[in-house]
Amino acid sequence: MKKMKWNVLLLSVLCIALLAGCSGKSGSESASASGDGGSGTTEISLYTSGSLNVKELWESLIDSFEQKNPDIKVKLVYLPSGTGGQSALDRLLAAKKSGQTNVDVDLYEGSLDDISKGSSEGIWAKLDSSQITNLKNVDAKALEQAKDLAVPYRASSVVLAYNSATVTNPPKTADELYDWIRQHPGRFAYNDPSTGGAGSSFVNTAIYNFLPPEDMNSSDPAIAQKWGQGFNLLKELGPSMYQQGVYPKKNQGTLDLLANGEVDMIPAWSDMALEQINKQLLPNTIKLTQIDPAFTGGPSYLMMPELSSKKEAAQKLLDYVLTPEAQTIVVNKMYGYPGIKWDLMPKELQDQFASVSAGYRQFNSGDLQQEIYKRWQSEVAGQ
Repeated sequence: MKKMKWNVLLLSVLCIALLAGCSGKSGSESASASGDGGSGTTEISLYTSGSLNVKELWESLIDSFEQKNPDIKVKLVYLPSGTGGQSALDRLLAAKKSGQTNVDVDLYEGSLDDISKGSSEGIWAKLDSSQITNLKNVDAKALEQAKDLAVPYRASSVVLAYNSATVTNPPKTADELYDWIRQHPGRFAYNDPSTGGAGSSFVNTAIYNFLPPEDMNSSDPAIAQKWGQGFNLLKELGPSMYQQGVYPKKNQGTLDLLANGEVDMIPAWSDMALEQINKQLLPNTIKLTQIDPAFTGGPSYLMMPELSSKKEAAQKLLDYVLTPEAQTIVVNKMYGYPGIKWDLMPKELQDQFASVSAGYRQFNSGDLQQEIYKRWQSEVAGQ
């Protein structure tokens, strides 16, 4: 009996030792997978915000990337629009000012304005073409505008959306568009500019077409003194707008008017219009074109914080995002423009976007944009 008890005791000790060994191995692997210094995978954090389709895009990109890079895991931190997407940038700025040496943000998706805010504080790391070789796939001007601190990985622009069943010869220039509006009262609409970028682009274009090109990316308050001709044009066009001056709310508001035939032409975001045409939410008679001078648009950028301790892994993700394979996912998921040169993309996608890929102008006026909205409300909407 004593011998049996002794054997049971030895067996219990052996099991405990084995369990402890398994537990120790699992803990080591867990630390490694989190990027805590183990020999396994490295985890990087990508912060993004926006509509749900942005989240779905990144889920697809991350899945494809991780299959090719099993030693890197990407933690997606998604903040829906209107729920504090700016907080990640605020945290980076606070970390820099407090003297921290590391942050848990390894990649950040943002705008040209975010690049400017961060660069003045030294938040963003300079991109290295020797580490991110696919930077060569990006238009040099786009990188220059981002000060080599960000990758423009996708883009969209405002275009002219029209019903080809009623408009057989769409305007090709801004002046032709304004003439068409005058000649077809009530058949054109643009949304309240403060509620969506399509209407904002129409207003900004009407104002800044009278100004030097460089003024479109200046926040100098003195430029507001040059807005008179543009606002006079918008006021003059007002009675020819939908219902003699009704301006729908949000970008979708005017798309709905176009869909049900209440108007024949609107400014619209290229990605929204293409997606709704593809999903048959807009009639198949709706076509898209760009005018000259072009409406405005712009990229969405990826930035790497200087305080990230996992730059090597983050650079690998940036490099992958700039491949034709990844950019095809971007275009198919977002119905937007690629971040790389069009001639590197599959021919069928080039053909699909031929009507809207002629280019766009970027507009970045800082606080002046809010002044435009205020003046538009009082002088145009309030007339």
